[in-house]
Amino acid sequence: MIRLDKALSSMGIGSRNDVKNMLRDNRVKVNGEIIRNPATKIAEDADITIDDMPFVYEKFTYLMMNKPKGVISATEGYEPTVIDLVDMPVKGLFPCGRLDKDTTGLLLLTNDGQLAHRLLSPKHHVDKEYEVVVAKAVTEEDIAKIKAGIHDGEDQFMPAEYKKLTETSGRIILHEGKFHEIKRIFLALGNEVVSLKRIRMKNLVLDESLAEGMYRSLTEEEIKELQDLL
Repeated sequence: MIRLDKALSSMGIGSRNDVKNMLRDNRVKVNGEIIRNPATKIAEDADITIDDMPFVYEKFTYLMMNKPKGVISATEGYEPTVIDLVDMPVKGLFPCGRLDKDTTGLLLLTNDGQLAHRLLSPKHHVDKEYEVVVAKAVTEEDIAKIKAGIHDGEDQFMPAEYKKLTETSGRIILHEGKFHEIKRIFLALGNEVVSLKRIRMKNLVLDESLAEGMYRSLTEEEIKELQDLL
């Protein structure tokens, strides 16, 4: 059970005061009954309507976004953010991890801090897979060095997996998430990343039907698999 005003405000309907005003004006119904008391306890699966329009209470929100270039992975800033692309009212939404401004692909947006912490914790070594295009051909010697773990003079990177697609493109799987890791790995090999796209995070695979800048809610199965694998 949850307080009605808390449920509505957490859905991004408005502040607690906004919700109280809606209740006072007889605009809110729960299971078909007008409710005026903000402290009323409701079941999490209750039927809620505001002005006879249905709203579904969700304790947490999970969105998959295909992040475009030119936006930053942050909740606010002087530049456009991934949150600016979300046109649905969700309180406390934030990106789970970061993609560089010029990197595209899979980004999980949520307000579930516990799940995000577990996904991002270094001790869990959550796999992240990327499609990468580089300036020069990647040699078998380069691939062996990536597999062994590269030191770039500043950091030691964990062994990673690289699968060649063409001479200058491939897929790389990281088991950690150090700052600019893929770019720094290839710089250490005397190469340069031209483009980078994340396609997977643990079991969550980018929905290729999502155009850049678009997003969708995770399915119940996707959410359960993320939770079960940690």
